[in-house]
Amino acid sequence: MPKPRILVTGATGKTGSFVVAELLKTGHPVRALVHHEDIRSARLRAQGAEVAVADISDVERVADALNDVQGAYYCPPFDPYMIQGAAAFAVAAKESRLEYIVGLTQWLASPSHPALMTRQHWLADRLFSMIPGIAHTIVRPGFFADAYLVPIGLAAHLGLFPWIYGDSRNAPPSNEDIARVAVAALKSPARHAGKVYRPTGPKLLGGKDIAGAVSLAVGRSVKLVPTPTWLFLKSARQAGLTIDLLSALRHYIEDHRRGAFELGAPTSDVLDVTGQPAEDFTTIVRRYAALPENRPTLKNKLRTFAKFLIAPLETRLDLDRYERELRRPAPSEPQFAHESRIWRREHVLNAQASAVPDLHAQRA
Repeated sequence: MPKPRILVTGATGKTGSFVVAELLKTGHPVRALVHHEDIRSARLRAQGAEVAVADISDVERVADALNDVQGAYYCPPFDPYMIQGAAAFAVAAKESRLEYIVGLTQWLASPSHPALMTRQHWLADRLFSMIPGIAHTIVRPGFFADAYLVPIGLAAHLGLFPWIYGDSRNAPPSNEDIARVAVAALKSPARHAGKVYRPTGPKLLGGKDIAGAVSLAVGRSVKLVPTPTWLFLKSARQAGLTIDLLSALRHYIEDHRRGAFELGAPTSDVLDVTGQPAEDFTTIVRRYAALPENRPTLKNKLRTFAKFLIAPLETRLDLDRYERELRRPAPSEPQFAHESRIWRREHVLNAQASAVPDLHAQRA
């Protein structure tokens, strides 16, 4: 009997590309949804995936991509129109008689969070859970290990590791473990329908722990350097992060400092769902340290040193003004994760719940 065909959105991304590869290994026909043709989409084709080109907000093209598809991995684009894309996907999914969705979201997702992206994640989760006849599984990791390793070149070449999260801790998961949880749910949708999973690493880590793991991976002593958020954001902008991502990231930094990612971590979800233990942080860092740009060459060191000197001179972004000028919707009383009554009930009281709680019940 042929295995179900699965659509993977964000198929060239950090989790989507791995979801495609793992599904193909198990014999599932995969249709990879991409924004445009490039070397990454060509790589997916070479692996055996069928490639469909469409913007996630284009209902007709997405419906075409969902033709003869039974399941989908939904990895939302990180842009200010995320909810429009989710609504378009929901309409196309219903019309195409999709059977199940495994959706990637955020641990912080709540309706009144200061970050527009995070509020939209919460709405998208709710939207998918309300589509009649379509099973829905939520995968909501916290801060990815990947997010800590943006400045690994600075550690590898200059021995410095910026830290902006104070004394708080996290159990960061790898992109691969997040994808493995999603793949397990896609392969056995009936078993995982209505479930909410939070993949984490195996251990809570603070700044010194993370710097120590980086030191081992790059083979040199690395100094943890407390860094102001404004300087980190300038460096992140220099590294190519979009202004929309930076606008949200400043709030995630504050959530991190307040301990939002320590709550309930670590979990056993990676082991329970996939049968494999979660990767430890040192293993993850070694993969990044082995990348060509992080190898100990004179060219890499000079390039990193130049960026280090230039970063403080980057234009400081007025992110509040940026959001006001776009006239983005905002809650009347923005609340960080731990301040939100709804978030606390969904994450503290119902951390092990098997389905998304009902909003009306929360207000009772």
